[in-house]
Amino acid sequence: MSNLRQQMPPRFKMPSLGTILLIIAFVSLFYLGLRHADVTFDRLTSGIGNMFHFVSSAFPPDPSRISSISSAMYETFQIALVGTAIGVVLSLPIAVLASRNTSPNNFIRVATRGMVSTMRTIPDLIWALIFVISVGLGAFAGILTIIVDTIGFCARFFSERIEEVDKGPSQALESTGSSRLGVISGSVLPLGFASFVGTGLYAFEKSIRAAVVLGLVGAGGIGVELSTAFTLRRFDEALMIIILILVVVIAVEQLSSTIRKKII
Repeated sequence: MSNLRQQMPPRFKMPSLGTILLIIAFVSLFYLGLRHADVTFDRLTSGIGNMFHFVSSAFPPDPSRISSISSAMYETFQIALVGTAIGVVLSLPIAVLASRNTSPNNFIRVATRGMVSTMRTIPDLIWALIFVISVGLGAFAGILTIIVDTIGFCARFFSERIEEVDKGPSQALESTGSSRLGVISGSVLPLGFASFVGTGLYAFEKSIRAAVVLGLVGAGGIGVELSTAFTLRRFDEALMIIILILVVVIAVEQLSSTIRKKII
């Protein structure tokens, strides 16, 4: 009988007052959010009708400007590639400074982590607007945005991987009188290399998608063409751009997945 009681699932218990208040707060905010968004059945039905109108207007896609669209997509690819490569390279020393086992002191570690958190917290479009104001319209602003976004993404995961590496090789190098830089370059970075490459490839996939959106605020690339097509209500041309973006993103993801499997 006692064994049967031990196997039975625990009975439902009355939640605590804090849990009840949290549930009430969540339900209230959810309801107010729906009201503020003016979610109604009429808007949903009309939205479905507008979506069908867009699809019917977009088919068949218009390939008449495929040359200029492809050129803009190539610029987007370049923005993502250059920005990600520079961002990954800069993320490594930043991650070293932000990790408990490699940072020179606690002040530098906390300050570096705060910088990385700030880069990660501010959305891409805000960074793009800042850089467009700073350096002007075009691909350069997009590259700077991707660099900052990549550092915010990669430095965090690089730092976590550095803190998780096996301490044995590091201690062995320290026992031979190796310097801190020697320990980091001789054991920490090689042990985390596969993880760094995998994270860098994920960052590149993320950057391709981000670079598409950056063009909407003037940071170069295919986003400019897409925004223009929608503004002029050239939906067939917009669909052609979307298909091209889809093809490039899927190709990059497949290539990235293949490289990760070979390395990891």
